[in-house]
Amino acid sequence: MADLDGDGRTDLLSGSWPGEIFLFRGGPGRSFAAPEMLRDREGKFINIGGGIAEQEDGSLLITGNGTFETTEEGLVVRYHGQTLKCSDERPISITGTASAVHAVDWDGDGDLDLLIGDIGGSVYLVPNEGERGEPAFGTWMPLEAEGAPVHVPGDAGPFCADWDGDGAFDLLVGAGDGSVWLFRNARAEGKTVLRAPERLVAPGKAAFGRDAPRDPTRGIRAKVCAVDWNGDGRLDLLLGDFATQAPPAPSLSKEERAAQDALREALDALMPGTQELANKLYGGRGKLTPEARAELQQQYGEATTRMRELRDQLPPEYENHGWVWLFLRKAPEGP
Repeated sequence: MADLDGDGRTDLLSGSWPGEIFLFRGGPGRSFAAPEMLRDREGKFINIGGGIAEQEDGSLLITGNGTFETTEEGLVVRYHGQTLKCSDERPISITGTASAVHAVDWDGDGDLDLLIGDIGGSVYLVPNEGERGEPAFGTWMPLEAEGAPVHVPGDAGPFCADWDGDGAFDLLVGAGDGSVWLFRNARAEGKTVLRAPERLVAPGKAAFGRDAPRDPTRGIRAKVCAVDWNGDGRLDLLLGDFATQAPPAPSLSKEERAAQDALREALDALMPGTQELANKLYGGRGKLTPEARAELQQQYGEATTRMRELRDQLPPEYENHGWVWLFLRKAPEGP
């Protein structure tokens, strides 16, 4: 949260799975306006790594806020004012960069710049080349620490705060494995200079399927905020995550348990064949005849439908959760 437009009201910034950056302008009474996608000074939507890319097999991959739509002409994708038609010869897929954003005056010129983390674990600076209240975002660049790119184990979530109390903000980054990393700022000649990373928090875990834990367990995709939670003058960490947890075990009779075991065996038996069909279908783009593709699509559809029917007869093996964990800062050792 930051006053990006300089009107004295706090605005809300958010990354997104597609990758575009959303601004919710602050209004009266702690209200927020409808979201708008941020653009750079050239009018392009800010999405590092986003866009349309042709693949080796002739298909298109859209990285960004695209949507599929069925029209009279067939299946199309709408993407930032463009309409792209899907076909067997040119299938289209949509993915994202899982962006996370933090606003900070990185270069000390009085306006707010953007730090953006992506799914690969990198962090980028989008400099504000305008003035406070009139942002104009320039060309993005990867951050570096001691000559190496700033990088964490996936899903980078940047946040700046003066962690070591030396008067210069440091860079904290949550990572896809649930860990948190500190890049200290050894500010020199008025410029931000990052040191090599230090790990503050170890990785979490997320077990899917039958291995999901019964109790709340710290998970993955860490997003962090530094705040003096207990008022002792030291910054603490708030860490949000994505976690899995097994639901309470149902009470079953012997017959019911045997029936569920039989369903699970049938489901396990279907999985290898279904995966093989998926590999043939999606790995054969540009190489399959229309007839062969249609046959594979039918077989794959029938297999996945059967698997879904079996799963619907079983209780869920795990639930998705998002916890917020508090890490209180320890008092320094020594006298």
